[in-house]
Amino acid sequence: MQRQPTIITRRIRLKHFAPDYCGGLDKAKTRAQTEARGRRIGELQPLLYANARHAVLLIFQGMDASGKDGAIRTVLHHVNPAGVQTANFKVPSAEEAAHDFLWRIHHAVPRAGHLGVFNRSHYEAVLAERVLGLVPRKTWAVRYAQIVDFERMLVANRVLVLKFYLHLSRREQAARFKERLADPKKHWKFSQADLATRQHWDDYIDAYEDMLNATSHPAARWHVVPADRNWYRDHVVAGTVERALEGLRLKWPKPKEGGPARRRKRG
Repeated sequence: MQRQPTIITRRIRLKHFAPDYCGGLDKAKTRAQTEARGRRIGELQPLLYANARHAVLLIFQGMDASGKDGAIRTVLHHVNPAGVQTANFKVPSAEEAAHDFLWRIHHAVPRAGHLGVFNRSHYEAVLAERVLGLVPRKTWAVRYAQIVDFERMLVANRVLVLKFYLHLSRREQAARFKERLADPKKHWKFSQADLATRQHWDDYIDAYEDMLNATSHPAARWHVVPADRNWYRDHVVAGTVERALEGLRLKWPKPKEGGPARRRKRG
């Protein structure tokens, strides 16, 4: 039986989850199923766009090299780019830093009818900013509740929020860093900052555990996705997105009445 992605419902420790889990599935067959799921997502997206009543926001978090870009590319391969809004949050600009930490995030939330993708997100405010000591504990500690309230507000306004934590092992991360250094076409993906971040591995794991436990709520639960095997990671994410879109039960809207052609006078 295929195992569904893990949705957080109780206090967890990431050491209890296997990053290389694949449920005993066949790699080739699973990739074919993922491709089929991607095509189905591509078929459902025009329905989302045509109805223009809901938005869908995909949030990806994970250690460096956990495959956020790869998962996004695979799962959304068949969608129309015109209906997708993407955001990748870097160090805040001077204007962004002058506002609350969610100001720039809300601005990037997809509009009705669109798919939105956050490659890293508002959760950096309780991850990197916490681990690197960019803000004091009294600042980041209250952000969990603020994030939950923010996401509840989005869901109440018909934004479907799907959150994926890509669970990568430290050993696999090292292997992927070496691969990047060995391939000239992937040198641009590597930065000395990646190694500096790796030195804080345990601190990041602690921060991720607190994040998962404090911000997985009924309106937007976290999905913990094993990320050591790219093909299984993509399979899980694609299945989750497909089921979520199917769950909206959208139908093609009827033609609008009273258009310009009908109002035009004859003569």
